[in-house]
Amino acid sequence: MAMNPVTPGDSPAQSDVSLLSSPGSMGSAGASEDAEKPEDRVRIKSKLVSAWNSVKYGWSFKSKSHFNKRSPLVLLGHYYLLSYSGEREAFRRAFSSLLWLTYRKGFPQLADSTLTSDCGWGCMLRSGQMLLAQGLLLHLLPPGWTWAASHHVTKDDLEVLSPRPSSSTSVASAECPRARTKSMGCSLLERGGSGSEATHRMVVSWFVDQPGCPFGLHQLVEMGKSHGKKAGDWYGPATAAHIIRNAVAASELSDLVVYVAQDCTVYKGDIVRQCERPQHEGPRGRGAAWRSLILLVPVRLGGDVLNPAYTECVKRLLGLECCIGIIGGKPKHSLYFVGFQDQQLVYLDPHYSQSAVDITQEDFPIESFHCKSARKMAFSRMDPSCTVGFYARGQHEFETLCALVSAVLNYDTNKYPMFTFAEGQRAAEEDDARSEMSLFSEVCILSSKASHASLSSGTDDFVLL
Repeated sequence: MAMNPVTPGDSPAQSDVSLLSSPGSMGSAGASEDAEKPEDRVRIKSKLVSAWNSVKYGWSFKSKSHFNKRSPLVLLGHYYLLSYSGEREAFRRAFSSLLWLTYRKGFPQLADSTLTSDCGWGCMLRSGQMLLAQGLLLHLLPPGWTWAASHHVTKDDLEVLSPRPSSSTSVASAECPRARTKSMGCSLLERGGSGSEATHRMVVSWFVDQPGCPFGLHQLVEMGKSHGKKAGDWYGPATAAHIIRNAVAASELSDLVVYVAQDCTVYKGDIVRQCERPQHEGPRGRGAAWRSLILLVPVRLGGDVLNPAYTECVKRLLGLECCIGIIGGKPKHSLYFVGFQDQQLVYLDPHYSQSAVDITQEDFPIESFHCKSARKMAFSRMDPSCTVGFYARGQHEFETLCALVSAVLNYDTNKYPMFTFAEGQRAAEEDDARSEMSLFSEVCILSSKASHASLSSGTDDFVLL
């Protein structure tokens, strides 16, 4: 059974070992021993911090979030009514098929550090891994795929009615354009066969925390160095987006491009330039002329708290077929948002410590990479700094994405849009190696125009961070 974290916090807890910050009072030893003491103290301190965080984030509890049986539950474009047994089961299978990347302990030391765990500091990188993993599952697996073991989920306490007639199996939504249809679960899984499960296992292996894994923590920390980051630092959602882009570019996935929007503007000309390629460069000899796309858009939706004027837009984006989720947070909390019900977000939480997995085993365990209990939180608790993700397989899908997302962003002309699409290319290429401060200065700085927009709450004023 997958566990949920008890502690929502995400702090290094270094104060708990402050007693190690000053030299010991023992008698003098040799000069060589004195020279080793600072390094030994750092090593001991690191081990104590790791041990404390392993305990802090290793506890779990069995309580579940309660879901409304009568309101549609949205999960990355799929709509479910949980009062009907078939849709309830489909939701459980779909949710437990998402990849869940959490804190890990006991992996090989990260470069230039003594850290063998990311407990207390790596939650944003884990959220970014989950966002990328969802894009890869859509990219590599057939539509509607679910994990073969997803039917072994914990029973919940929802009361259900008999299934609705097949003619009305999908829930229509007047609020969101072009929603993805309900997952058909087992039938599509059987069609995928063992090949799909082998691909699923391969994708999981890419995120294992070993130096050679393309999207494991070691690689992401290495990519973070160009942004002035090191192991143990806090990574914001904008920096995480750039790290994901660099990691994919450095991988062997030649048929996939990650584009990170700047200044809350998606330049379609830049995407076309990156995705188009000569026919002879097509992956696996198929002659494909277009690379698939993961689009990441860092945004800031308010000052210190989420501006409620953007709640409806966030809902509509999560209801689109092309959306792969939202990562967001602050130094003490980062989550991966995958859906909503009423005024609450559905999320996966990385704040749970698990042991590192050894992928040298022929059939290494993958159960710890899937969560079986969905959690919810109020929109009002969502941090305004976040990154929204989308996936488009081909050029036609990209054009459809632009049209659908633009319709969502502009559904209310009285509100300033979260971000925009622009024709053409960016005037000048920006230096990729930026500090987190410069990244935040670019993340959705809403001009004075936003102050005059018809926003109803008291959090309408946006500040320059």
